[in-house]
Amino acid sequence: MSQIADYSAQAALKDGTPVEIRALRPSDEADMLAAIERTGPSSLQSRFFVMKRHFSEKERAFFMDVDFSNHVALAAWALEQGRPAIVGGGRYVVTNPGEAEMAFVVVDAWQGRGIGSLLLRHLIDIAREQEIRELTAEVLADNASMRRVFAKSDFRPARSEDPRTVRLTLDLGSARPA
Repeated sequence: MSQIADYSAQAALKDGTPVEIRALRPSDEADMLAAIERTGPSSLQSRFFVMKRHFSEKERAFFMDVDFSNHVALAAWALEQGRPAIVGGGRYVVTNPGEAEMAFVVVDAWQGRGIGSLLLRHLIDIAREQEIRELTAEVLADNASMRRVFAKSDFRPARSEDPRTVRLTLDLGSARPA
């Protein structure tokens, strides 16, 4: 594991709410599953492209088996009812040398507050350090809010194989630092 496994940064949302953006740890599995339970069906469909409520052992293992080289995952933590809770997460997985695909999910009650944008900025910075040249994301065509988050960071539409989705790409060689 690289030093990214220890990644942690303090940040504030648009409304001033403090959050911690940090590397997802194996000990975070219960908190991650609790965050999924607080995420509505339409938000989960936007993330997984199918109705999803429960995950198989294989899926859970994939989400938690983060090597911080080919699979980088960050969690956004904030206080909920006085205790720290995961309120969003983002990751990228290397698909080819120098290329990685990203995905995000934000707990419904925390959407629209800047968590997706924060996670995206941190993942772009990490990808640059890891010498990733291109980031991509597949977003459902009707997911306007996530498309706006990507557009603000200079992701551009590219050809998608699936008519239900929009493929977005960011060339890290020419993109401005977030």
